[in-house]
Amino acid sequence: MTRTGKAWVLFMATRVCGLATDSATIALAYFSAFALRFDFVEPSWGWRRVAISFITVWAVHIASLMACGCYRLAWRRVKAADLPRYIGAMALACVVLTAMRFMMPSMALVHIRPPYSITVICFFLSTIGVLGTRFLWRVYCSSRQSDTELLERAERRFDNTVAARFLAGKTVMVTGAGGTIGSEITRQVAEAGAAKILMVERGENALYEIDREMKRGKTAAKMLPLMIDAGDRERMESVFREHHPEVVLHAAAYKHVPMVELNPDEGWRNNVEATRTLATLSKEHGVRRFVLISTDKAVNPVSVMGKTKREAEKIVISLNTSPNSHTSFCAVRFGNVFGSSGSVVPLFREQIRMGGPVTVTHPDMKRYFMTVAEAVSLVLQAASREERAIYTLDMGEPVKIVDLAEGMIEKAGFRPYVDIPIVFTGIRPGEKLFEEIDVSEKSAYRTDMAKIYITR
Repeated sequence: MTRTGKAWVLFMATRVCGLATDSATIALAYFSAFALRFDFVEPSWGWRRVAISFITVWAVHIASLMACGCYRLAWRRVKAADLPRYIGAMALACVVLTAMRFMMPSMALVHIRPPYSITVICFFLSTIGVLGTRFLWRVYCSSRQSDTELLERAERRFDNTVAARFLAGKTVMVTGAGGTIGSEITRQVAEAGAAKILMVERGENALYEIDREMKRGKTAAKMLPLMIDAGDRERMESVFREHHPEVVLHAAAYKHVPMVELNPDEGWRNNVEATRTLATLSKEHGVRRFVLISTDKAVNPVSVMGKTKREAEKIVISLNTSPNSHTSFCAVRFGNVFGSSGSVVPLFREQIRMGGPVTVTHPDMKRYFMTVAEAVSLVLQAASREERAIYTLDMGEPVKIVDLAEGMIEKAGFRPYVDIPIVFTGIRPGEKLFEEIDVSEKSAYRTDMAKIYITR
């Protein structure tokens, strides 16, 4: 069965469940109306005829809901603006049943038209029931779901005791501090008890946001927002000379494959030369530990971005052989950070909000994903170790991008391929179908820290 066919089957199944729930709600409202009207005593014409009359009441209510388009809306998407639609449907049913009672006054037809009072009471009860079930379902879905659930696994928590002990009381420099990864590094380093955090970020707005956030929080660390390009040797030299950082966590880099593919010179300058400058300064000023945030795209790179990150790794690791160097250099490779700026998650969210289409490059495209908290937690654990090596994080199983797109569309309350189309646009220059993270015995050594491997 095609994806579109499966989407329609799922749509029909959910609508059948919705129809069954509405039927039960209307039944409860109708029989409760009789119980209230007749003080919980059996009416003179008997419960059997009441039950038979419900068939007409049910048909009128369901037809009214359909006529008003209520079954075109997913329950978890129901909002205050949709109230008139549902109230209108219930009011329409009330008007139709009232008209039937007026046009058929004979008691012989009581089994197909309820009394006026029952119709009015049923209107209020059924309206409350139909709207109540939908809003309760929306609240339930909102409390149960988050974007990270689309990873199809629970977010992992790691013991950061060793990392906290390593960072406590130190002066730590974080480059790219305003980015998705850099800002989370800043938060976790502050939580670990660092004495001073040098937040290096060339983007004014990004630096302003993380600085404001850290000032709002309760942290004992002294926070210094430094609006500097990490590749500016002269200015970075003055920062090293004045503040004497003991740990450098280098997260500043270009990360978008298509953009770097179109601007290779700038990609090289920012990802390679800036790393060379920062690493050299770290060695000259006796930094204890330098950590390069790398990527799975550095493995057998085919894109300009992947090649710049691989070259940055080579520069960093080569400095470990420098004589009389007290600085320990390492790099940490991992895949995509779920929900980071510029990643597919915010892109898909924007496309869904605009009504589609959602664009996926290839139906077989797969990527490794971690939440930003998971990735940074493991980066700090790797920073606390002694090996001068390239670390690889175990990212778990890769996720198919088309499955991610379908999940986000469903989470938004739409039907993939029905309400929101998914369009396959073709692989872009520099992209792979599958990124390569290999933590098997032939490619990596297992460390004593869960999910952290040393690349052979």
